[in-house]
Amino acid sequence: MQVDYIIVGFGLAGLAFTEELEKHKKSFVVYEDNSQNSSIVAGGMYNPVILKRFTPVWDAVGQLKIAMPFYQSLEKKFNKKYNYSTNIYRIFKSIEEQNNWFIACDKPLLTNFMVPKIIDAKIEGVVANYGYGKLINTGRIDTSSLLQDYRQYLLKKKTIKYESFNYTELKIGKKIIEYKNVKALKVVFCEGFGMVKNPFFNYLPMQEAKGELITIYAPELHIDFLIKAAVFVLPLGDNYYKIGATFNWKDKTKEPTQNGKQELITKLNSFITVPYTIVDHTAGIRPTVKDRRPLAGKHPKYQNLAILNGLGTRGVMIAPTIANKLYNHLENKFELDKEISIARFG
Repeated sequence: MQVDYIIVGFGLAGLAFTEELEKHKKSFVVYEDNSQNSSIVAGGMYNPVILKRFTPVWDAVGQLKIAMPFYQSLEKKFNKKYNYSTNIYRIFKSIEEQNNWFIACDKPLLTNFMVPKIIDAKIEGVVANYGYGKLINTGRIDTSSLLQDYRQYLLKKKTIKYESFNYTELKIGKKIIEYKNVKALKVVFCEGFGMVKNPFFNYLPMQEAKGELITIYAPELHIDFLIKAAVFVLPLGDNYYKIGATFNWKDKTKEPTQNGKQELITKLNSFITVPYTIVDHTAGIRPTVKDRRPLAGKHPKYQNLAILNGLGTRGVMIAPTIANKLYNHLENKFELDKEISIARFG
């Protein structure tokens, strides 16, 4: 088999780069071993505001301009809905936070998202003594369904192999790369936390953070927007809500823990008073980088090996942008922004 690209890993990063290749009619084969699941267990929210400090997310407006048409095209491709518009209500903890909200509303990058008033509506079962700040033009991507559908699509096309990638079998020539029975021009690694085992790119500084989430059934909680306080409460429909997420910088396992569940329960109970039942508990490792910027670019020695990684907690927003930039870097020799290029760690 001869292809233009081998893609290793198929979370959001791998999906976004695969879609770039499809758009430009490049041939490829994907290797996926299901060892990483951060994209599948993610909340999938897109939101350009850091809700802790009411500051803009890096390059958020630019990312959304690319991300929204990207997901719209995937909805057409699979004739299925993935993008759910969802407003966000941020619970204020003090009068000082209320004041900071109004100051942030005047920032040019945030005026299209932050409503400049205090929402003081009483929501049954929710404790919000200082009211809420409301964000609009936000939402969530059903990443689990999207990844599942895209993998089925690739399976039917026979362009995905469900097996672990063996780095020792990679033969790197100046123009052609051979891997088992596949010849390719380039390999792009989109492995998430799996990068730590990659001998070509494990020198890059990843500060992986484990995140745990629970799903609850709460028939007395009637909200159709996300609530953000100590944790987020994301409506899934039919009285189900996703709750998250924890940040654990020490535990590198993928398994949900009792400590993680208890942390989520304690934080949830601090502002939710209606009864609920826990119906699911998941965990994943977020591939974050110490400077909170993604990792994209060519290997310093092997120019036909590349990486797309480090999307962190905002993968649904940033993945389409970085995939596009990396494609143009590899195919059209466009320079990568210094903020995302792995050359910054050279």
